[in-house]
Amino acid sequence: MRILTLNYEYPPIGGGASPITRALCEHLAAAGHEVDVVTMGFQNLPWREISGNVRVIRVPALRRSMVRAETPEMLSYVLSALPPTLALVRCRRYDVMHAHFIVPTGILAAAVRRVSGLPLVITAHGSDVPGYNPDRFRRGHRLIAPAWRLVARSASVIVSPSIYLRTLMQRVCHLPVEIIPYGFDPPPLRQRERKRRILFVSRLFPRKGAQYLLEALAGVSLDGWEITIAGDGPMLEQLQAQAQHLGIPVDWRGFIKGAPLEELYASSAIFAFPSTNDNFPVVLLEALAGGCAVVTTNVSGMPEVVGDAGVLVPPRDVPALRTALLQLMNDDTLRADLSVRARARIARFAWENVTRQYLSLYQRVAVKTRQTAEGTHR
Repeated sequence: MRILTLNYEYPPIGGGASPITRALCEHLAAAGHEVDVVTMGFQNLPWREISGNVRVIRVPALRRSMVRAETPEMLSYVLSALPPTLALVRCRRYDVMHAHFIVPTGILAAAVRRVSGLPLVITAHGSDVPGYNPDRFRRGHRLIAPAWRLVARSASVIVSPSIYLRTLMQRVCHLPVEIIPYGFDPPPLRQRERKRRILFVSRLFPRKGAQYLLEALAGVSLDGWEITIAGDGPMLEQLQAQAQHLGIPVDWRGFIKGAPLEELYASSAIFAFPSTNDNFPVVLLEALAGGCAVVTTNVSGMPEVVGDAGVLVPPRDVPALRTALLQLMNDDTLRADLSVRARARIARFAWENVTRQYLSLYQRVAVKTRQTAEGTHR
């Protein structure tokens, strides 16, 4: 198949959905399919390149940060990408178009579909769904609600990585949504001695819950345990001040990725992620793959990722989080058992299976679109 992929962010820029998009594209290309990506340019990134057998086309945009984009920056991508995307569609004869995020990317995809008639798959990732993110976009979602429904209904099919996110979407708009989880191929298990370390990895937004982790550790005798927070974001200075006020020594690693991050997971005993709201957190997949004993919350998409391979606590419940952390810190056998379960759990999300599900979906929507077009012309 020849697949056109649209996402306003693609590595090396962007958060969790960005590397997920790249991984899917590269697995599709490895399976023998042609994949073109139209994404947002940034600083000195090349305008065109072949990466992982995927052709990546970047368009000018107003983006200022590698980590996150503001609404005007996202819209600049939509406007800038429309002419070159239409030109690609005219000359490349794609079988299917796959957009990541209902907004902003779905706006671009809906416009292209209106002109080209291409079958359109849209994967939602969280921040593009009303009600998902209390930190950002609440007012924006209210303003664009009619346009959001129009874009969602323009798709041949909407995909959600989790049941939780599908439920949110169907509260806003009655439309069928298919579940395809994020894929993840874990790196080879590193035989590292587990340090007595509690690790937190995430962008530092309020809903990610690092502040609750610090509160839970206040007054706890660490007795050789170290606390590591890896990530960057608008709460960094606030969290650093909180840790200092509470007298908690924290190893602040900033934004890291690749081998250094894998090493952290492989050598940490406990991974804590007390998020109040998340779709299908990639950091949980990474922690499971690293064999950490995981403690996270029992809401939104977290239970769907962790299953029985972690300890679940209510969100914002600092006493419950403290109890869970102390239990893990004091029970070597429980940590070892959860580590084994984590490696078994991650096998469910192998990219081979996820890629196969997407290919089946592409073929179905392509056939349905073709049959509809043939019926219209009879």
